[in-house]
Amino acid sequence: MAAALGRRACGLLRPFAVSLATTSAQVCHLSTAVRPPRLFRCAVLPRICAPLQASLSLTPWSSILHRVLPLAPSLTLAPSRSLTYYSVKKGKRKSVKSVTERFMRLHCGLWLRRKAGYKKKLWKKMPARRKRLREHVFCNKTQSKLLDKMTTSFWRRRNWFLNDPYLKYHDRVNLKV
Repeated sequence: MAAALGRRACGLLRPFAVSLATTSAQVCHLSTAVRPPRLFRCAVLPRICAPLQASLSLTPWSSILHRVLPLAPSLTLAPSRSLTYYSVKKGKRKSVKSVTERFMRLHCGLWLRRKAGYKKKLWKKMPARRKRLREHVFCNKTQSKLLDKMTTSFWRRRNWFLNDPYLKYHDRVNLKV
């Protein structure tokens, strides 16, 4: 009975003992959490260094990262909205959906967008700032060229809408894009 209690207590206290041994040498960087640093050479004191290195490799952060990283590759990969040059079904070029949803193209080649943060935390923004955020702004030349590359000819053609509020902006005079 006493031996069983001793084994259970030892199992409960083991993570606590490991964290106590590593608090002085633990560095809070992602690279050191994945691979513990070499603090000093072990050729001089092999009996002292071996337990210390073993306790450093068993830190709670490193074990969690080793378990989570294979499951969530999005933590290590950068996000990308890549353009599809050839689709799987028909072999055609595809538009990037986020461009067609967030931007509007005028016939003269300019692109319109909303200001960033126009619907975020409006309760703490002043009325003048809220008014500025409601405005539409033009994209610059570099952004317009990039957005043209990210869409197909369907989105670049001229559309005629009934009561179009942007009708006077579609055709511009003396404008080089």
